Amino acid sequence: MTTVAAYAAPAAKAPLERTTIERRAVGEHDVLIDIKFAGICHSDIHQAREGWGEAIFPMVPGHEIAGIVTEVGPGVTRHAVGDRVGVGCMVDSCRVCENCQAGLEQYCTGGNVLTYNSVGKDGEPTYGGYAETIVVDENYVLRIPEGIGLDEAAPLLCAGITTYSPLRHWNAGPGKKVAVVGLGGLGHMAVKLAHALGAEVTVLSQSLRKRDDGLKLGADHYYATSDPTTFRELRGTFDLIISTVAAPLPFDAYLALLRTDGALVNVGAPEEPVSLNLFSVINNRKTLAGSGIGGIPETQEMLDFCAAHGLGAEIEVIRADQINEAYERVLASDVRYRFVIDTATI
Repeated sequence: MTTVAAYAAPAAKAPLERTTIERRAVGEHDVLIDIKFAGICHSDIHQAREGWGEAIFPMVPGHEIAGIVTEVGPGVTRHAVGDRVGVGCMVDSCRVCENCQAGLEQYCTGGNVLTYNSVGKDGEPTYGGYAETIVVDENYVLRIPEGIGLDEAAPLLCAGITTYSPLRHWNAGPGKKVAVVGLGGLGHMAVKLAHALGAEVTVLSQSLRKRDDGLKLGADHYYATSDPTTFRELRGTFDLIISTVAAPLPFDAYLALLRTDGALVNVGAPEEPVSLNLFSVINNRKTLAGSGIGGIPETQEMLDFCAAHGLGAEIEVIRADQINEAYERVLASDVRYRFVIDTATI
């Protein structure tokens, strides 16, 4: 075991504070990573404040991790000391179920082990990336290609794959019209990725405040959802809508924006229940769906795609002692577009 510095929430809704945690010794197939940067995801806030239900405390959040390999176990073949690597939202799974065998570890039927706020196979709680180091099984460590800075790469491990996976699954590309609801940490990556895939991209945001940003990121069109004419003008327009917002939407209004056989896919997860008139999906054979992160193979595919297209997250790098302030700014939508912790400041 090794003692390392970290930032943890000692209890639900409590401010995060500097502390120390224990990391396991490097095992046969483990990789020790010197964490350089850790992104702040809205889901960190949901979990640290128990917005999604009972959680495990003390909690060290962080599942957007980028760093350098400093030690490997004797059986490791995928990574070597000095490699640039990342860790996303999970650090283990059952490995034998149908989904794991298909590279869909995010949907492991036996239950995957999340990077934090979870219990590992050793019965110990997992601690995330707001820390100096982390030890992870090599099979759940991603290679970060050259050409992407580690600071810009960190958010790709959640925000990037969370939006890339549904874009790929629902075949976003040339000839497809894709709308992105919300231009935040997830939304700005959805715009970049959908544009790079060749789709015609529209941003649907509450106001036009970020319009210039959206167009620079790759959007072809930008509409304010606070303007009722938007829903009349865009009725029946889109093949795919990706909702990145963590608040309940008037789903019937958004489903009306889809073409026949179109899909509205949720990657943002509101804490509150939502309502729906089923005729909104029955008419024109529409789909209301959800999508979780991505499996390990698809996450690597996403990182390689981003490197090939020169894509990284739009970030604001902060010190560790600014985490609590950053949480409040995320809730106030006061970040463009992802806070990333310089873990050298922990």
